[in-house]
Amino acid sequence: MMNAIFVAVVASLVLAGSLQADLNRALAEPNLEKRSGLAIENAMAAYKNARTAYETGDNEKVVASLAEVEESVTLAHKSLNATGKDPRKSPKWFKKGEIETRDLLRKLESFQHQMGFEDRPLVDKAKAAITQVHDDLLVGLMQGKKKK
Repeated sequence: MMNAIFVAVVASLVLAGSLQADLNRALAEPNLEKRSGLAIENAMAAYKNARTAYETGDNEKVVASLAEVEESVTLAHKSLNATGKDPRKSPKWFKKGEIETRDLLRKLESFQHQMGFEDRPLVDKAKAAITQVHDDLLVGLMQGKKKK
């Protein structure tokens, strides 16, 4: 009886997480800066879905959720670049993206260390893509004046 209740609770959490992790909401946002924020929120929700799926032993859902994390972070990065703004002159959303991607990388690193040794490579692709986005955002914020 307790196992059935536990399974029902976990299933409802997974279902609620998948409803929350919806990239279409971010894609529908016309403001590119807000779109990047929504995409990062979606990446965090997809990360939570990946953790929950791993705890239930569903590696296919882990891979799908990590792909959604990667896709969400890429959308956030592309949206910020599409604004055409200089990150040094308008740093608000760029800095927010840099901080959130750094936080997400730390969470993914911790998640990967908690995984079984044979499952750890599942996280590598997403970590590499997010690291690239984080580094691009950081360089944009930190680079000096462009020389003529």
